[in-house]
Amino acid sequence: MKRIAIACITCCLALPARAEEGPWTLSASARLRVESISGQFRPLPVPATDSMVSLRTELAASYDAGPVQFNAEMWDARAWGQDARSSANTAEVNALELVQANVAVKLAGKGALTLGRYTLDLGNRRVVARQRFRNTTNAFTGAHFSLDKGRGRKLDVMLALPHQRLPDDREGIRADRVKWDRESFDVVFVGAHGTLPDILGGTLQPYAFGLFERDSAKLATANRRIGTVGARHYAKAMAGAWDHDIEAALQFGKARRTAGAADHTDLDVLAWFVHADAGYTFATGWSPRVVAMFDAASGDKGDMRKFTRFDTLYSARRFEFGPNGLYGPFRRSNIVSPSLRLEVIPSKRTDAFVAWRTAWAENRHDQFAATGVRDANGASGNLGGHQIEGRVRHWIVPGLLQAEGGAAVLLKRRLLRDAPNAPPTGNTTYGYVDLTLTL
Repeated sequence: MKRIAIACITCCLALPARAEEGPWTLSASARLRVESISGQFRPLPVPATDSMVSLRTELAASYDAGPVQFNAEMWDARAWGQDARSSANTAEVNALELVQANVAVKLAGKGALTLGRYTLDLGNRRVVARQRFRNTTNAFTGAHFSLDKGRGRKLDVMLALPHQRLPDDREGIRADRVKWDRESFDVVFVGAHGTLPDILGGTLQPYAFGLFERDSAKLATANRRIGTVGARHYAKAMAGAWDHDIEAALQFGKARRTAGAADHTDLDVLAWFVHADAGYTFATGWSPRVVAMFDAASGDKGDMRKFTRFDTLYSARRFEFGPNGLYGPFRRSNIVSPSLRLEVIPSKRTDAFVAWRTAWAENRHDQFAATGVRDANGASGNLGGHQIEGRVRHWIVPGLLQAEGGAAVLLKRRLLRDAPNAPPTGNTTYGYVDLTLTL
């Protein structure tokens, strides 16, 4: 604990205040999190109970030279106290990494071309996302072209090499070892994403992405050569009005079922996911919003010629499926899941929500969502369980210091209790507390 306290104090004292002086912009933040899980849902050897303290420090600087802008951002994501067999991996630890180092060339017509290392949010972040809740983030090296035509019309085009976060071995992760993330032409990600307002009473966002990878001496892959095409239509939440968010995507191409060295069988990929929600915001105190959601994504049928599990690519999931970190049983893969949520805003400094979700496996023979639990014979049925979660956020000092707390209970049902590799641990409980300093 002494190491943790010293690291937290040192990072916070080292943070420069946010400043915008002349062409320079500087910003920084530090987030300290304590989290704990019991009644683990993951198969052995992951321990039945685990806890972890993590610290994420972000330092960013940009210099606006007129026709070009230079940007850099460092993330330092570390964790302490987790069990030696913990599920904590590169999603929690990536020490001292330059996630952004780029030059943005300003083009005529409100366009910009970014070259170098960058992070990116597209749409509602169900395909490409810069992480918020997760301790580490997705990052890319390459080019990103953005065109803003005004009145909400936008086009984003990217050609990138996704970063492989390092170290990815258990010892390196537990030691918070500093190792430069790797990018190479062994994994190439390309895509385009558009935004078109005033379509059918809302905003339409069509997109298309391609992922191309191959094995190398430093990287074992499933040799995915897949395309993802989809579209989203949404109307923003407003007091006294209905809102909605509908998205669907189809995946196709070639891939292998595993990244194993002995797996040389290329399979035809055909997979899908859908999301739909409808909400209403009451024009009363606390601005309560009630929203009903439905998520579904295909699982793998085990066909000798086809692979049908949806690939989540570089997405985020906390905003729909609950906290991840040591938790996170659900994702857009082999799942059928309705949900109901109540959101409230008691004051300008506080917001909260409670949510219920039930989840089934779309294919009872495939591994269920992100749990790692699988019954290849399908004898354990489809129902995974019910999740109840809640979160409260409060600005202790507005714009400077924010506290957040959340908890989730996973009530396991047949699939998570009776599958051959399901751990005999009872229902899962999880909680976390965050403290974030933003300068």
